[in-house]
Order: sequence, then C-alpha cells, then structure tokens
Amino acid sequence: MDVRAKFKKEAKNLKDYIALVMVNPKEYQKYNVDIIKMLVNEQKTPGVYVTLNKPYEVMQRVLEGNGIDSRLIIFIDGISKPEESGTRVKNCLFIGSPEKLSDISVAMDQAVNALPTKDKFIFFDSINTLQMFNGPGTVAKFIYFLASKIRAWKVRGVIISVKKDSDEGVINELSQFCDFRIDLGGV
Repeated sequence: MDVRAKFKKEAKNLKDYIALVMVNPKEYQKYNVDIIKMLVNEQKTPGVYVTLNKPYEVMQRVLEGNGIDSRLIIFIDGISKPEESGTRVKNCLFIGSPEKLSDISVAMDQAVNALPTKDKFIFFDSINTLQMFNGPGTVAKFIYFLASKIRAWKVRGVIISVKKDSDEGVINELSQFCDFRIDLGGV
C-alpha cells in the first residue's frame, strides 16, 4: 500500500490538515517511517514528532537509518525521564510519561513555535499509548485539544492509531476532528 498515494488523494489541495492514520500493529513502524519520509524528504517540511512508544534516541536512529534528516525534526519524548537522557539534547524535549498531558501540550506548543518556517507538521505517535495511561474521557478531551491546537497552528497533523488496540469510541471521537482517515493494512 503506497502511503504517499493515499495522502495525495485524501489531502488533495489542503495546505494544512489533520489526518488520522490507522495502522496494522505488524507494520506500525514501517508506516511511521514512510509518513515521516514523505513529510521531511519529499515535501521538505520540518516538524515535531511526539513519540510515546519509543525513546527519542531509538526513533532518531530509525529515521536516520532510513535516510531521513532528523535535524528537521524536534522530538517530544513521552517515555524517557529527563534525568535518563543524561544531557540536554538540542532537538528533543523530554516529558517522562504519557500521563503528563499538560506537559505534552506545553512541549508541543514550544516545539511548533520554535520551527522557523511557516510550513510544518506535527506527528503524534500514538493515541493507543495515551489510552493505556489515561481514561477514555481524558483522552477524548486531549484529542479535542490537540485537534484545536493543530488548527490554530495551521500545520499538517498526523495522528497514528494502531487498529487492533484502538478504543472504537475514542476513534469515533477523533474522526470527527480530522479532515480524513487513512487505513493502512488489515487488523
């Protein structure tokens, strides 16, 4: 399945958008890399990568191993504790836990505003992790907040959800705020 073709078809002439991307758990990392590669390498867009599943260092290595210039990305690491990272990292803000939704919000605002270009993206990986650490009502409120912020920033937003682990109520809630939904792979 060609991710670029699906995005091109769905985004059409949209300059900024919010896309909900549903992925198969087995191909989760492949599709994340494909989407970031499309945004950074092909569209030459800098952005913010909110990682709630893998530490910043791992994601940076994965992206660079796939030919993606991670210097164009500001990471928000929602897993690693700030003290675990050892030293300050120029392109990463450490949150420490997916439970800290207000810290994630503040970090996203700082990161988006730190990017010098008008054209930018925010990649949120993933709703499923939020669901493990927060109640459905809290996640729904955060999703509404996130969608509102993406609209206010006038950026491209990509929100990832793993099909198998998705709470259907949360996905239906999220779908209301998105411009389109892309399903990649089976369950």
